[in-house]
This record gives sequence, C-alpha cells and structure tokens, in this order.
Amino acid sequence: MTVIERFLKYVTFDTQSDESTGVTPSTPKQMVFAKYLKTELEELGLEEITLDENGYLFATLPANVDREIPVVGFIAHMDTSPDASGTNVKPRIVKDYDGGDIVLCKDDDIILSPRQFPELLDHTGEDLIVTDGHTLLGADDKAGVAEIIAAVAYLKEHPEIEHGKIRIGFNPDEEIGMGAKKFDVKAFGCKWAYTMDGSEVGELEFENFNAAAAKVTVRGRNVHPGYAKNKMINSLLVAHELVGLLPADETPATTEGYEGFFHLTGMDGDVEHTELSFIIRDHDRQKFEARKRFLQVCADQLNERYGANVVKVDLHDQYYNMREQVEPLMHIIDLAFGAMKEAGVEPKVRAIRGGTDGAQLSFKGLPCPNIFAGGLNFHGRYEFVPIPSIWKAMMVIVKIAELTARRY
Repeated sequence: MTVIERFLKYVTFDTQSDESTGVTPSTPKQMVFAKYLKTELEELGLEEITLDENGYLFATLPANVDREIPVVGFIAHMDTSPDASGTNVKPRIVKDYDGGDIVLCKDDDIILSPRQFPELLDHTGEDLIVTDGHTLLGADDKAGVAEIIAAVAYLKEHPEIEHGKIRIGFNPDEEIGMGAKKFDVKAFGCKWAYTMDGSEVGELEFENFNAAAAKVTVRGRNVHPGYAKNKMINSLLVAHELVGLLPADETPATTEGYEGFFHLTGMDGDVEHTELSFIIRDHDRQKFEARKRFLQVCADQLNERYGANVVKVDLHDQYYNMREQVEPLMHIIDLAFGAMKEAGVEPKVRAIRGGTDGAQLSFKGLPCPNIFAGGLNFHGRYEFVPIPSIWKAMMVIVKIAELTARRY
C-alpha cells in the first residue's frame, strides 16, 4: 500500500475531537481509528505495539545494525479539528492542477480558488487531493500518520538502509490541546522525536507561541431601565469596554510572524452577567507575561470605575515556546535540515503561530521539533494536500533515520 493509498483510507475515518467531554480520548471514534492502525502495524511486523485505554498507540521498528544509535521517534495525531465536519469525508484527486479554480461542489457553488488561496499556485502541475466542499479533508494530521507508517514500511522493504531503533507514536486530542497530556514519555523511550504536523513543504519548526487562556466574568446590576440612572451596571457594556481597552492592532487578523496577540474567542451574556473567552499568544516569554498582566490591569481599571469584583479574570497557561528545550540540542534540527536536503526539499525554518503536541512534549522531557506534513488550509472545506508533498515528507522521515545511523 502506498503512502497515498494509506492517506485516502485514513481520511474516511471520522475522528473529530471534542473539548466538552472531559475524557481521553475525547470521542470514541478516535479509538476506532487507533485499533485499525494497530492492526496495520501488526501486519507490518512492527514490535512493542501498545494501545492504552486513553488511545495512545506506540510501536517499534527495531534497529537493523548492532552498534548503539540513539532511539528516534516520529509522532502524529489521529484526531481532526472540531471546526469543521469530519463525517463522510470524500477525497478527490485533481490531476495536473492547471492554476485555475477547482470546483469542489457544483450544486452548492463551492470553489477552491487561487484568488482566495494564492498558495495553490505554488503547486501548479501537481496532483492535488481536495474535499467535496462539505467537510475538512483531515490532512491535519492523517497525512502525518500515513507518512510515518509508509516510511517505516519503506525502511523494512529496504534493509540496505541502516537505521537504529525507531519509535512511532499516534495520539488523540491534539486539536483540543490535550494530545500530550497523557503521552507517556518514559514508555515512548526516545532521545528525541519529531511531530509530522506542519503544513507547507519544507517547514521545520522549533519555535511556537507561549499560550494562555483567559475566562473573564463581568457581573452587572440589573435595574428597571426607567429608574436605572446611577444604579444599573450593564455587564455587556462593561465587557465591551474591556475589549476596547485591548490594542486593536494586536489581534490574529492584524499580526504575523513573531507578533503576539489577544484573541477574543467568545462572548455570551446579558445585562446581569457576561462571560468572555480569550486566548493570549506571544513567542517572547517576557512579552507573554506582560500581556497577561495587561489584561488584569484592564480589569482592575474597570473595577475602579464600577466597583470591586465587577470584572474577574481567570488565567491559565496552556503551553510554552519549545525553543527553550530544543535550542540546547540543535543537532536534532541539523539532522532534520540535512534530511530535507537529501530528500530534495528546501528547508524553511519558521516559528509556529500556534502550538503542537511537540511543544508540550518538549517540556515533558522529549525534545520534539515539528516537520511539514504537506497539507494546506487546515480545519475547513478548502483544505487540500499536494501529492508530491506527502511523498517528500515520507522520504524526510526515511532520511532522518538514515542520517542518524550514519552520524552515530
């Protein structure tokens, strides 16, 4: 089975995660996919295959040389985003893309166009896998799953390629920020690993946002509007004031690169009670801490105006910039860089404007940079993946295994 055949099979599994359930995996359908993958790994003849009750699937490709070589891991997540439907995914291959519009669904006038998605033009002449316009595709991260399994199969079929022990791991719930929570780093048993969870060809990432979530509660005072002067506190308006105190040019829609932001993700309320949800992001740890303090300063300012405890801020950190953990071990970046070169891929070292399981795993003692999986426009109906990108990602995995053995 080729890497493309694997991918086309995997996306037919509905594996959306759900942050509301409070269990791991967050949806039982993820375990269905994990059990299917476990059977595949057994048929491939891998060893030390384990699938725990939380949906974490580990396996080993044994070394084919006698000398001591560091154990390297490759990781991908099995879930897809709750942002768009993952039910009844119908992938389609567009042959030799000509640079024009791609009609995903004629009846509903759903079109994937380079006018909205200019990155399409980087893949003119390539075969593309697209959706039917009614679901996401699932390349995030079933492309990564397919690439890892196909690379392991390739190494088994080519015993002339020397490699050390390779560990592979597939986890649930990355899309809801819980993928690394119950990942048993000790049992995985690697010196370092790579998540195959990036996007465009060549991406190599070992920096990500520091991240926090904030829940802001505004307590109002409701009074009959005819007699409300100097008595009513409209929590909706106070919430609006709070948002207005935050920098208007520091949102996801106005920032890029290393620029951080405040992101209002939800607001619900009435005169008496309003709740706001924010995420706070910055690559720089000091700026990150300053952003959290600033949100509290804004709340304090409103409390001075309207009374104590009108505005309450509950903050918690989600993950940190993995660069702190990876930078002392830059040889693992050098290995990935060299593997891309040997696979005919031009490396593009970038900072992630988000987070990956690798960030949390790095702080759990498993340094874990992120490598491209090849898909684009994740989490929606316009997601697509160029077929050459999947092949290249698979070969980067093979080359990392080969280079590690060559250098030790």
